[in-house]
This record gives sequence, structure tokens and C-alpha cells, in this order.
Amino acid sequence: MSALFEEMPFSEFLHQPAATAARLEEVRSIRLRRRGADDLALVRADQTDRDATVIDFTARLLAGLAKAGEAEAIRRVLAEALPWSTFLPETDRDQLLSELIEVAQGAASLRNLGPVSVLLEQWRHSAEIYADPDTHRQVTAEPGGDLGRVHLPGATA
Repeated sequence: MSALFEEMPFSEFLHQPAATAARLEEVRSIRLRRRGADDLALVRADQTDRDATVIDFTARLLAGLAKAGEAEAIRRVLAEALPWSTFLPETDRDQLLSELIEVAQGAASLRNLGPVSVLLEQWRHSAEIYADPDTHRQVTAEPGGDLGRVHLPGATA
């Protein structure tokens, strides 16, 4: 393969589908640009299967390291993998790691990375709030901001 991906207009794919599909012998994927809509990606099924294998392995490796007592090592490299996580309080970084391991395993087993993407985006937004003292003050101010812990119905405060 000479390149990782190519881009082309969606209309070119519609006019020359066989030639476009043949390009996948030379490139990993083809990004089909569409006007007024999200782009699409064309990739061979065997590539998708290989990607899923790597993702499943990575999720299991991460979980295995955490279970083997290497959570501290993972915590130390978190800022390298997710630079914005440095703005999160330590307890939130621990929670992020715990959720990430759990969600990554579940998502890999479903071959659907959407939940991992959503989780990372949510935590990144939390880091943005912690990084900006004015925004953090607004979000946590009473009564319009954070109103504190929510208790289960029937539970005493």
C-alpha cells in the first residue's frame, strides 16, 4: 500500500464504483466527500476485522494491566495519551481510567467504538471546565450551577 487513504467526491464513486473499489488495493481507505452531509469512508472488510482485533487486544491489555496492579503505571502515562486529563482532579482521573477500561472492553466486544468516543469527549469537556477558573466557578455556583450530589429517591440526605 502506497498511502493510508485517499479522498474523492462521492459523485466519482457513484460514476465509477468498480474503479473506486479497485483503489482499495493501493490505499487503506477512501474518504468520500459529500456536499451538505457527513463524509463516508470506504474500507475493505478484512481491514475492519484487523482493526477490531487490535482494538479488542488493546482494551483487554489495558484491563489486564489494571487488574494486575499496574493501574499506577497507566495513571502515569495517561497525560501522554490524553494531555487534557492533567486538568482533572486526581479522583476524576481515577474515575476516567476505571470508566475507560470498562467501556473499552464493552465497546470492543460489540465492535462499536462509539461509546469510547462519547466517554472521552465527555471527560474532555470536564477537563475544559476545570482548566478555566471562570467557567468552573459559573458551573459550580449555586443556584444555577452544580446543585450537589443527587440522592436516590427515598434515601435520606
